[in-house]
Amino acid sequence: MAAISTIIMAGGLGTRMRSPLPKVLHELCGLPMLAWVVEAALEAGADDVVVVAGPETAGPIASSLPGVRVVIQSPANGTGHAVMVGLEAVPAEAERVVVLSGDTPLIEAETIRSAIDACSGGAGGALVSARLAPPHAYGRIVREGGFVARIVEARDATPEELALDEFNVGLYCFQRAALAATLPRLTAQNAQGELYLTDVIGLLADDRTPAVAVDEPAFETAEGVNTLAELAEREAALRRRILRRHMLAGVRIVDPATTYVDGGVQLAPGSRIEPNVMLRGTTSVGAGSVIGPYAMVDDGTIGEHCRVGPFAYLRPGCTLAEGAQVGRFVELKNTNLGERAKVPHLSYVGDADVGAGSNLGASTITANYDGRNKHRTTIGEGVSTMVHSTLVAPVTIGDGAYVAAGSVITDDVQAGALAIARPRQTTKPGYAARVDARRKDEQQ
Repeated sequence: MAAISTIIMAGGLGTRMRSPLPKVLHELCGLPMLAWVVEAALEAGADDVVVVAGPETAGPIASSLPGVRVVIQSPANGTGHAVMVGLEAVPAEAERVVVLSGDTPLIEAETIRSAIDACSGGAGGALVSARLAPPHAYGRIVREGGFVARIVEARDATPEELALDEFNVGLYCFQRAALAATLPRLTAQNAQGELYLTDVIGLLADDRTPAVAVDEPAFETAEGVNTLAELAEREAALRRRILRRHMLAGVRIVDPATTYVDGGVQLAPGSRIEPNVMLRGTTSVGAGSVIGPYAMVDDGTIGEHCRVGPFAYLRPGCTLAEGAQVGRFVELKNTNLGERAKVPHLSYVGDADVGAGSNLGASTITANYDGRNKHRTTIGEGVSTMVHSTLVAPVTIGDGAYVAAGSVITDDVQAGALAIARPRQTTKPGYAARVDARRKDEQQ
């Protein structure tokens, strides 16, 4: 039974983003902006999440976040109307309803929980407030006798109200019955000509079930995103938060200022991340592993005591077993490296399975694409390929086999064999002298 439901308002087109992508689907640290808000709501204890979107954005949002229910607000008639639409989709058994904005990716579960906890007893609701010296564009909180009497939006405020320093963060929790009773009484008598959710606070006070305000000293956690410049600022703050969490958990991050770790990345305590590293998607790094400078890993699984980089790129689908190494100027794609397998430098290995203890020499290339289809290369255990080896897939190199330098391997190599696939060398003695003599003749 859903005792707490969350409505997330995400109906805005985000025209100031100047982007065809819906505002709430712009990514921060590997996840859509809206996903961060949904995650915070669920972590705070929400049993149900409803996203209110516009007709233009509902489809893309539903496709990007398949586990979230999306309802359509049409026409858009303000935040109060958005919550009306959302409340119709909230399960009947929900006792409290949290209301969030979909463009606040820094919101934290702890802040949401504080509003939920405060929404109890005789309070019809709770809101999060903060102190900030004017001028600013946030709605002001007006108190009477210490209680929250109403919220006045900046464009509707008098000069005296604009001078107030307590402002509305935009995070609410309401008693479901109180919210349902006040929403139908909203009017559009304001500068925007819309139904304001903030007017619910005044109606609760009129009904003698006033909302309580919960102070949030770190007001920046509720700051929204309206431009790509603000998106970059919020992402930088989110990245610092992610890195700090990993460091406090025992991960050594040498230079947080140049380290980029997505929200879905898992780093084991005891791992080490060196400068100028990007770990993206669902990458995981095991204990004792080192990700060297200028390495990028997309959706990779790196076991314990591995070494990646410097200057390495692991594209999606790569798995490194314990002790495997990927060195300088190496690119891997959809490849599995067995225990202690090494690709030390200057190589491309794609669509391959490399057995334990194998060592691929410099400039080893798996030619995995024939112009139409991708093919796999299977390299057994304890295999050694020498410099400038090309393995043309599909091909299998047996356990313990050797591939001679400069070889282009097109046929399977049996276990323990040495494969040599290169033209024989031809040496012509005295060639340089004959060339010099010819040049002198031509000059005469």
